[in-house]
Amino acid sequence: MKIGLTGSIACGKSTVSTYLRELGCDIVDADALSRALTAPGGRALPDIRETFGSSVFNGSVLDRRKLGALVFSDTAKRDQLNALLHPLILSEIDNQLNRLNGPGCIVAGDVPLLFECGIQAWFDQIWVVSVPRSIQIERLTARDSLTRSEAERRIDAQFPLEDKIRQADAVIDNSGSFQETKRQVDTLLTTIRRLA
Repeated sequence: MKIGLTGSIACGKSTVSTYLRELGCDIVDADALSRALTAPGGRALPDIRETFGSSVFNGSVLDRRKLGALVFSDTAKRDQLNALLHPLILSEIDNQLNRLNGPGCIVAGDVPLLFECGIQAWFDQIWVVSVPRSIQIERLTARDSLTRSEAERRIDAQFPLEDKIRQADAVIDNSGSFQETKRQVDTLLTTIRRLA
């Protein structure tokens, strides 16, 4: 059984993903794959340097903050970065999902841009982690030391959360306590395990 786990930035998708791992699910983490591609020596670095120049690097190391500021303020540049990274990330997600998906197994694809990449059909169910926009902004400004306008730009750069919710098989409300989130995940997972 393959679950597509998504949401919008700062909704707490990673919290749900970590809990699913604790419950014995295999996790394919798109963010981890992206970080590996852009870590020192990563496969994507030469193309990023060629496309965006040395100004987004500190020596041989990608300055994620500079690159983020650049791509979240310019849609064309964000599209360029996505065109570089998405084919590499999606290929690895597909490989891992197929490798981990066996009889009785539950594998969750933790994919922030699942809808943006159009890979809904890769999964048996889509779960969306959701919080109100005010909580997203609060969490994002605190977590990434962003201004409110920077946080709003990053939220608005993604597929609208309301549209993701409309297409979801299940919605996990992560605006309450961690215990409340866990209860929702436990209920969903119990149902999934009956189907797996």
